[in-house]
Amino acid sequence: MATVATTTAEKTTAEKKPIADEKPERKPQRARVDDKFKIFCGTANEPLCDEICNFLGMNRGQALVTRFADGEAYVQIQENVRGADVFVIQPTCRPVDEHLMELLLMIDSLKRASARRITAVIPYYGYARQDRKDKPRSPISAKLVADLLTTAGADRALLIDPHTMQLQGFFNIPVDPLFASPVLVDYFKKLNLPNLTVVSPDAGGVERARFFAKKMDAALAIVDKRRVEMNVAEVMNVIGEVNGRTCLIIDDLIDTAGTLVKVAQALVENGAGTVYACCSHPVLSGAAVENLVNSPIIEVVVTNTIPLTEEAKQASKIKVLSIAGLIGRAIQSIHEETSVSRLFS
Repeated sequence: MATVATTTAEKTTAEKKPIADEKPERKPQRARVDDKFKIFCGTANEPLCDEICNFLGMNRGQALVTRFADGEAYVQIQENVRGADVFVIQPTCRPVDEHLMELLLMIDSLKRASARRITAVIPYYGYARQDRKDKPRSPISAKLVADLLTTAGADRALLIDPHTMQLQGFFNIPVDPLFASPVLVDYFKKLNLPNLTVVSPDAGGVERARFFAKKMDAALAIVDKRRVEMNVAEVMNVIGEVNGRTCLIIDDLIDTAGTLVKVAQALVENGAGTVYACCSHPVLSGAAVENLVNSPIIEVVVTNTIPLTEEAKQASKIKVLSIAGLIGRAIQSIHEETSVSRLFS
């Protein structure tokens, strides 16, 4: 934790001499800042870092992150970190390569400044979708990024809703995967949606949707999408009962929102009453916001792993939930060497 809790003991009016097996009373300690526990961040999502620091009752570490005239990144850690347990918060969101380079330089700076342990806290892990060779002579970019982080000097990583759980195997350091589901489940439970069916937009997201449906005590449906020919629209087959029901589509990220909108339209065509959607990472590239606004989806709930664009902030359909508390508790658990999995029990 950022501070040491002070304890008080009631003093008796009469002086009491301590006996052999009894320790004398200690005076209350003054709260102090733990100078061996520090949090830094790059420029990708400073508001989220400030929220996390506020939750933990500590100040953000001082670091200079700037660029030369040609765009080359420059980082300088501006306080002592020798022997400290350091956390660097940086999602690799748009512009992905710039933010990734900032993260690598910050880790390298901390390593060379003799930080005891460096944890890369990556709310959104870019390149995660490139996790296999799906075409000849293509890279496995997710593995390359994991190697870069390890080479830079990261001792462990904290990821929020990685695209695939196998991503942990790409790292040669400990990885703690966090899930935004507790925050999302809590929000939708309060809505008391009638006849709820949780929908996975593809086969790959079934486990995520099943977990969500179990927590919500809801039914489960899956949308099977198939492309019949090149450049021909996909055919959406809905597996599960959605007629007359409230449907909640759950995914890990929304990029262009093209598939999400098609899934929502397929649900409506199959008799769904109302359609909601939620995800952890609002990437929202290209015409994503316009697609969502013009879709049959009532509300799209996202978290603040990635800062919204100005256009997305203006969209009334998009609601943002904060996961600062969840990340803060995980960081505290890692620092205190306690269980992280208890956050999801």
